[in-house]
Amino acid sequence: MKTRVMVLLAVLFLSACQHVSVPPPVSGEIRDLRNGQTLTAQELLARLAEPSRLIVGEQHDNRDHHQLQLWLLQALGERRPQGSLLLEMLAPDQQRRVDEVRHASALPTDLSGALSWQPGWDWNLYEPIVRFALTQPYPLLAANLDTLEIRTVYAKSPTLSGSRSNAPMVKETLLAQISDSHCGLLPTSQMPAMLAAQQQRDRRMAGRLLAAPTPSLLFAGAYHARKDVGVPIHVQDLSEHEAPTVLMLAEQGAEVTPAMADYVWYTAAMPPQDYCAQMRKQFGKQSGQ
Repeated sequence: MKTRVMVLLAVLFLSACQHVSVPPPVSGEIRDLRNGQTLTAQELLARLAEPSRLIVGEQHDNRDHHQLQLWLLQALGERRPQGSLLLEMLAPDQQRRVDEVRHASALPTDLSGALSWQPGWDWNLYEPIVRFALTQPYPLLAANLDTLEIRTVYAKSPTLSGSRSNAPMVKETLLAQISDSHCGLLPTSQMPAMLAAQQQRDRRMAGRLLAAPTPSLLFAGAYHARKDVGVPIHVQDLSEHEAPTVLMLAEQGAEVTPAMADYVWYTAAMPPQDYCAQMRKQFGKQSGQ
């Protein structure tokens, strides 16, 4: 009897190990930025399973990044119970819909419609993550501002408390990123409101992350995820908790420093797209050119 029990335990152990050791769907270089060490995917998982709060930064239009996020979510869940998943792509006015779908007996045929998924986020990229999360016992949580809240910030920028998030370097870095992401076409008069909206999004994500059941995991854009200018500094301004651990998913050639993240996973660079040409065309239409 004792021998049979031992054999059964060994089989279960090996089965669990085999499941956890499923290789990631995307290859690439993984580095621990704290010491420069190169890691395997399994070594990274072992480190990411420890912190109570984890942020994974993404490039929104990179399919590889979303495949890795799903793999991370599944693989971490095999190592310890997941407490919650938060998405930048969900706003508070969608939370009721998310909860209704999660507690339904089956997922609806038109899942994106049921969630009132916003067209600005490519559903084809996010659907596998959302679909998986909705079948899990832990909550899927909105982490962003809704449209009305963003309009309110644009109309009158609220005062932001906290020394870290108000540091000149933080604001200068974010203003430069906002300008670059708009190809230098954004009028100077709009920059303060855009900065306020960016930081209010970071503040909301930080608050939601602090309130979420742990271990909590947030998927957000790279600048929101950054330790030096994004959600982590707002977590520290709001509480005495340690800053969340940050894994940055980045394309080969991107600069990711120890100040920005704890770990980086470099994926293959995507073919360049001329977003600025599209934006210049759009700005031209708006200005009547």
